[in-house]
Amino acid sequence: MPKIALSPLKRSRTQPGWHSLALRVGLAFGLIAVAFALLWFDRAGLRDNIDGHLSFSDVIYFTMITITTVGYGDIVPVSERARLIDAFLITPIRLFVWLIFLGTAFNFLFKRSWEKWRMNIIQRGLRDHHILAGFGHSGRKALEELVSSGTSPDQIVIVECSPEGIEAARETGAATIQGDASRDEILRAVHIERAKTLIVSAGRDDTSILIVLTARHLSPSLRIAVAIRNSDNEDIARQAGANVVVNPVSFTGLLLASSTHGEYVADYIADLTTSTGTVTLRERRVESDEIGKSLRESGKGIGVRLYRGGVAYSALSAEAARLEKDDMILEIASDPEVLLT
Repeated sequence: MPKIALSPLKRSRTQPGWHSLALRVGLAFGLIAVAFALLWFDRAGLRDNIDGHLSFSDVIYFTMITITTVGYGDIVPVSERARLIDAFLITPIRLFVWLIFLGTAFNFLFKRSWEKWRMNIIQRGLRDHHILAGFGHSGRKALEELVSSGTSPDQIVIVECSPEGIEAARETGAATIQGDASRDEILRAVHIERAKTLIVSAGRDDTSILIVLTARHLSPSLRIAVAIRNSDNEDIARQAGANVVVNPVSFTGLLLASSTHGEYVADYIADLTTSTGTVTLRERRVESDEIGKSLRESGKGIGVRLYRGGVAYSALSAEAARLEKDDMILEIASDPEVLLT
């Protein structure tokens, strides 16, 4: 596992850790400086029980022990104003400084150790999971379809670069990691080699293709689906290693054009492509008892296409008249129980 700073498959911080630490330390010293200024300008209300004289170093000493402890009694406030300053100004400063120290200790020690332990637990359980690279509109819709088709959010990992996207992804219940999915260490962190599928929707064709290349290098047998917006890049995405290339712009155009042929054509196509529709497309391998039958006689659904050796044949073709071993069937099913088998 590469040594990168990851929380439980998420990393919400956009600034380096030292920046946050420096900010906290600066705020603590700023509050201490304010406390020193208050005590220095009201030093006449303080009394030194040791030598009766308050020097600059004495006020620094009194400031530090007052902020960090309750004092030792060698220097005490004696005037009414000095006691009010200590009660209503110095005491709140002391509490804020302690909260900063405790919060820093929790964030940089306990919290990171706890989240690292949680990350290791989640990573060990990742197997046959789905990875979504990009959580824009297409990525969110893909997640909704996966969940509605029976996939548990526990089996989904979302990789997203933007803090806004990662915050939205966390609300889904899926594991998340903020980072660039085109980097080897990010994909290794989500165990790309044990994943079932990778869905890429990075928003830019060049980024999506680079993610496909990286993923294919790390997992030669992984099933990869990618969204490509420019039709000129579809072949490049396939050459990069994508099994499925989807052009959302072309599909939208298809729905719009089909609406000119009738009122319900676009509605049926949209229904067909969603898992929550009354009819759904599914892809499966031919079963042993179906070998020798025709495509129309197979399964519980309606066979619409046959894939043999990667070549597509229609249901009316001669090849579809007799099913063979290792054929892939594309069929329309309407029974939800069939879809989940």
